[in-house]
Amino acid sequence: MKNLLLLSLVVLAGPVVAAAPPNVLFIMTDQQMADAMSFRQGDRYLRTPALDRLAARGTYFSRAYAPNPLCMPARNSIFTGRFPHETKISDNADMRSGRTLDPAEFPTLGTTFERAGYRTAYFGKWHLSYDVKKPETHGFQELDPQQKDTVSADRAVAFLRTPQPKPFLLVVSFLNPHNIAEYTRGQPLSNGPIGEPPALAAQPPPPTNLGHPVGEPDTMTLIRQGYHANRRLFPVGNFSPSIWQAMRWGYYRLVEKVDAEIGRVLTALHESGLEENTLIVFVSDHGECVGAHGLAQKTVFYEESVRVPLIISAPGQSTARTDDRLVNVGISLFPTMLDFAGGQRPAKLPGTSLRPLVEGRPVPAWTDEVISSNHMSQGGFVGDFVPVTEGRMVRTDRYKYCVYVHGEQRESLVDLINDPGEMVDLARDPGYRTVLLEHRERLRRFGRTHGDSLVETLLDQDVAPRAFERITTPPRGGGGGGGQ
Repeated sequence: MKNLLLLSLVVLAGPVVAAAPPNVLFIMTDQQMADAMSFRQGDRYLRTPALDRLAARGTYFSRAYAPNPLCMPARNSIFTGRFPHETKISDNADMRSGRTLDPAEFPTLGTTFERAGYRTAYFGKWHLSYDVKKPETHGFQELDPQQKDTVSADRAVAFLRTPQPKPFLLVVSFLNPHNIAEYTRGQPLSNGPIGEPPALAAQPPPPTNLGHPVGEPDTMTLIRQGYHANRRLFPVGNFSPSIWQAMRWGYYRLVEKVDAEIGRVLTALHESGLEENTLIVFVSDHGECVGAHGLAQKTVFYEESVRVPLIISAPGQSTARTDDRLVNVGISLFPTMLDFAGGQRPAKLPGTSLRPLVEGRPVPAWTDEVISSNHMSQGGFVGDFVPVTEGRMVRTDRYKYCVYVHGEQRESLVDLINDPGEMVDLARDPGYRTVLLEHRERLRRFGRTHGDSLVETLLDQDVAPRAFERITTPPRGGGGGGGQ
C-alpha cells in the first residue's frame, strides 16, 4: 500500500523536468583596479553605470586577487584554472616566442564547455598560449581575437541577438583601461581619444601612497629604479603629484569608456530575454598602480596592481551581496562556472567553486590565504645591469608577505588593516617575527602541496643571497609591461 501511494504521487506530480543549463557570459577588462567603479568609490570622479547595475544584482568579491599581476600569466591561469607556476608562463615573452600550452595537460574553459555541449564564442583580446587557428586546442568555436573594444561589443551583441540552439559560453575580453599605458607615455590610444584633462581642481587627487615604503626590500628599490630607467615603457620617474592627478583622470575616462561597451553587451543580454538564465562573471586580469609608490602599470604585489574587481551574478539573482573572503581568480573562476553549468571538472583543477558564496549559502570553511606569483622583467639599465627578479606573495586576512629571489633583504611584510597603503615594511621589526615566520611556513606548505619548486629557494635563509645578474642586453619579457 505504501509503495502504491508513493507511485500515485509520482504519477500525479508528472515527469521531472531538469532545469536548463544556464548560459555563461564572461566579461573581462584589462588593467582595472579593484575599486575603480563608482559603486565602490562614489561618482565624483568616475561613473560606471553598467558595472554598478551588475553589482546591484550580483556578488562583489572585495578581496579577489590575480594569480600573477600581468596579462599572459593571469589570463592563462584563469582560462586553465591552474597556477602560473604550473603553466610556466610568468611574463608576456611567450606572446612573441610563439610557445603554446599542451591542450591535453591544460584544457581550457572553452574546451571544457564545448565538451559539455555548449556553444562557445570568444571576442576580444586573446593573450592565451593556444593557436587561435586551431579550435581543437582551445575549444572556442567562434573566435575574433582583436583589441578594438567597440568591435568586441558589436560581435557580442550580434551573438546575443542570434537565437542559439544550445546554451552558450560567451567570452567578451575588452582591452581597456589598458590604454593607460599609452596615455602615460603620451602615445595615441588604440581605442580612441579621451580628450584633455580639466583644471586641476576638477581632477581626482593623487594617491596617498605616492612615496616609497619605509624599509622595503632592496629588490623593490632596484626594481623601481629599473622601471624608471626604462623610459620607453615607464617614463614616470619624475612625475609630480599634479601629473599623477592627470594620469588618474585619464585612467578613469578609460574605465568609463569600457564600462559603456559592457553596458551595450548587458543591454543586449536583457533585450534578448536571456538574462534570467545566464550566469554573468566580470573580472579584470590585474590592476594598475597609476602612481601608487611612484609606479605605473602592474607586475608588482602592491594592492593596486594585484587586487582585481570580481562580480558574479547568478541566474535570477536580484539583490546585491558583498563577500570579503579571499579569492584567487586564477583558480576559482573555472570551477565556479563549471559548477553552475554542470560540466565535468578537469582532474587537475586545484581551485574551489565560489557558487555557495554567490548564492549566499553558509560555508563551514574557506581558505584563509591567497598565493600570487610574479616575474618582474620589464625594467631598464641600472648602472650596467637590468634588475630582474621573481617572487611570491601570501595574502592572509590581515597581512601580506612577499619574498623575492634576489637581494640582501628579500622579504616584506605589511599590516593591511593599519597600513592599507602599504607604506611601512614590518619584515625586520622584531615585534612581527612570529607573524613573519607563520607566513613563511604558509608559503612553504603551498610550495610542497602544489609543486612550486621556486618556493624552497625563496625560503632558504641559509644560502647566500643572490645578487642581481649583470645583464648586458634587455631581459626576456622586456617589452611586456607596455605591450598589449
